[in-house]
Amino acid sequence: MPEATIDTGNTAWLLVSTALVLLMTPGLALFYGGLNRSKGVLNMMMMSFSTIGLVSILWLFYGFSASFGTDSAGGFIGNLGDYLGSKTYTDLFWGATDENPSGIGIPTYVFMVFQMTFAVITVALISGAIADRAKFAGWLLFAFGWATLVYFPVAHNVWGGGWIFQKLHPLDFAGGTAVHINAGAAALGVALVLGKRIGWPRESMKPHNVPFVALGAGLLWFGWFGFNAGSELTVDGVTGLAFVNTQVATAAAVLGWVIVEWIRDRKPTLVGASSGAIAGLVAITPACGFIDSWAAVILGLVAGIVCALAVSLKYRFGFDDSLDVVGVHFVGGWLGSLALGFFANSDLNAAITDVVGAKDGLFFGGGAAQLGAQAGASAIVTVYSFAVAFVLAFIIEKTIGFRVSAEAEVEGIDIAEHAESGYDLHTAGGGGASAGAFALAGIGGSASAAPAAQAPASESVAG
Repeated sequence: MPEATIDTGNTAWLLVSTALVLLMTPGLALFYGGLNRSKGVLNMMMMSFSTIGLVSILWLFYGFSASFGTDSAGGFIGNLGDYLGSKTYTDLFWGATDENPSGIGIPTYVFMVFQMTFAVITVALISGAIADRAKFAGWLLFAFGWATLVYFPVAHNVWGGGWIFQKLHPLDFAGGTAVHINAGAAALGVALVLGKRIGWPRESMKPHNVPFVALGAGLLWFGWFGFNAGSELTVDGVTGLAFVNTQVATAAAVLGWVIVEWIRDRKPTLVGASSGAIAGLVAITPACGFIDSWAAVILGLVAGIVCALAVSLKYRFGFDDSLDVVGVHFVGGWLGSLALGFFANSDLNAAITDVVGAKDGLFFGGGAAQLGAQAGASAIVTVYSFAVAFVLAFIIEKTIGFRVSAEAEVEGIDIAEHAESGYDLHTAGGGGASAGAFALAGIGGSASAAPAAQAPASESVAG
């Protein structure tokens, strides 16, 4: 029997990709922090950074086994003991078989930490829906419960060979269903439980620091190449396809969002361009390794346009999704997932039919079967994630309390929850802060736009 050997190229690429994906969560913190009001910027960023700490530990001890272990509970979740106890990560290679003990030449430890970064950012994404009003302790408890009850089982079902994978054969290259639809549905559930911010939607709640928004979007765009191209796990033609598709779809989405603003509001904005980039990244995520680059451009353009319009839905239906996680991640994730039902092409990636058991898209002779599989998987994840998030948030609110007091919300959640503020506006000489200092700090700004009739919807969009 041949001995297992490390493929240094594949392993090095996945280690780099892991670092890129980890960088996305601090990028998200900057993006969300800039979109938020100045008096809650630290709390907003703290929710992302704390998620890195919490979810990383959960993933090491049982999250990886629950997501990628052998089936248990009828395919609902992986065996929690698969990568604990006598089986240590250092003894295994990912994808190893008796005939090929090297698998793809990547130590299981490396695959484990790569997927850890996905779990981290998926949970962090939800926090954008509850800006300015969630207790930090309540957030940590919610993050713990949702990761355990939702993300780990959904990851197993979509990627780990669970029930959805076996029965429906959906395609999800890097997380349209498992990450973005999953987080977007949960964001809606928890936002409904916490209710509206005081003054929303009467008060205009604009981003307090637009440069933060652009910097965060740039870091997310940069890290997303590891997110998407890294998900091939090897270095081959599909890796290059995913890389190129990530770039061109995102570029097209920026243009799509800006065009909507130009027509609707007469002024294109940097917040809108940054938000369009995130919409394109979200939409291409499930499809990047399965579709042609021309199709990626179409998908990105549609995502930029549709998500720019979708962020106004919260005003129509009256739910306060503070930073538009639903309008961007949920809607963009659905667009990307359904696009596979039209554009999936096995000539580009034989894994579509050879390994996954899926079908070509409607435009490539596969009929409507794959479109049905994509819709079915996305609907199941939507309902499950929303329901669990709603119930979990409701239980937290009725026990330890999830929402801060009205006084803390009005005066500033940063001081109330963390005893610090994002901006020190007092001079050493006691002369008081100048108007310029206030302007630089963005005092009076806030996270999201007023209703469409009062201000452009792009004033508030989450990443």
